[in-house]
Amino acid sequence: MSLVDLFDRSLLGRRGEVGLEWNGRAYTFGEIEARSNRTANALRARGFQKGDRLCVYLANRIELIDIFLACMKLGVIFVPINILYRQREIAHITGDAEPRAMIAEGLTSNDATRPEESLDGDTPAAIIYTSGTTGAAKGAVLTHDNFAANGLNLVEAWQISAADRFLLSLPLFHVHALGNGLHSWLISGCRMHLLERFDHRAAADEFFDFQPTLFFGVPTIYVRLLDAPPAIAATMRLFVSGSAPLSPQVFEQFRERFGHTILERYGMTETFMTLSNPYAGERRAGTVGFPLPGVSARIVDGELQVKSPTVFAGYWRNPEVTAAAFEDGWFKTGDLASVSDDGYYTLLGRKSDLIISGGFNIYPREIEELLLEQQGVAEAAVVGVPDPIRGEVPVAYIVGDAAAVDLEKACRESLASFKVPREFIRVDSLPRTALGKVQKHLLR
Repeated sequence: MSLVDLFDRSLLGRRGEVGLEWNGRAYTFGEIEARSNRTANALRARGFQKGDRLCVYLANRIELIDIFLACMKLGVIFVPINILYRQREIAHITGDAEPRAMIAEGLTSNDATRPEESLDGDTPAAIIYTSGTTGAAKGAVLTHDNFAANGLNLVEAWQISAADRFLLSLPLFHVHALGNGLHSWLISGCRMHLLERFDHRAAADEFFDFQPTLFFGVPTIYVRLLDAPPAIAATMRLFVSGSAPLSPQVFEQFRERFGHTILERYGMTETFMTLSNPYAGERRAGTVGFPLPGVSARIVDGELQVKSPTVFAGYWRNPEVTAAAFEDGWFKTGDLASVSDDGYYTLLGRKSDLIISGGFNIYPREIEELLLEQQGVAEAAVVGVPDPIRGEVPVAYIVGDAAAVDLEKACRESLASFKVPREFIRVDSLPRTALGKVQKHLLR
């Protein structure tokens, strides 16, 4: 079974119903089917065959969906590129993936017949390059089965149905929007309104005009939404957050303002979604919930490790790095975590971010959450810097107008002395990826 078989629930089974709103126009699932067929035939006319790679450098638009579906039908491997990347970063990906071509615009033909290709669940569907925050980006090979298992899990776990109205503003070059958003839409057959990007100035109008029931966001989006009128949530059923930690403060402020409890989940490019707070049950602030169905999770030496049908096939042309990423069949996420007696997982930060000071382990997220509770702190990031005596010591970068003396006092009152940042550095903003993850290597 390939993804196309799964998508046919909507593309063929609901062909007469509106599936997508884009740029002021509504498209039926049948129109989306025909558009992607024309794109597939255009690719085939250019010599594309099963297994070829196609790099795609496009912002959110219907043509990107056409190209993705065309690749799935042909067995061509879809390689999205972050539109914020520039020549050096693009050259690394194209040099590594060796695509037959790179597309920065749409393409089509007059032939709308569906092309025939022999595909199965092990067929590679995409190569998505990791953000590269700790080095050169690596290409994670994701199969049709990986995408399918993830999409089916989310539709069931979050009770997504054809009755939903899904507002998507996340970038489709990232696994969050592509693997979660696009696939939840196509599998469920709901109606999706696609935005080119999230614009906080227009966010309220988008909610009022479309009246969504379902929204996926990252923490920085939810911070921005706190300025919107409570009425934007009048039709909402579910807000989901991921791709970066959601602070308990934003979690509580959002619930108080909108009457909705954000569902926080956890995943990564290599694994898709593995942990989620429950749809029905307590969504606990600061946690990422429980393993999703079919997912096994364990903590080894503080590191979260997982097994799942959603775990990728390996890093593209990098068998040594792939082998090092697994331990007895378990994928080593690189994320530090703990689990409560009743099974809720809490992330403690990246293993690479762990600060070891004088033999003591310091988890930056613990300090960051305390700092975010202080008046005058909008954002906070804690990193380790070299120290001749203790090896490393924590330093805090702060966005806001809080006084360093007040922050140090708050830390000394609530934390062990070795956890107190040695310096509080005020900055205008923290360096982040397109999905809102703080790039701590740029602060060190």
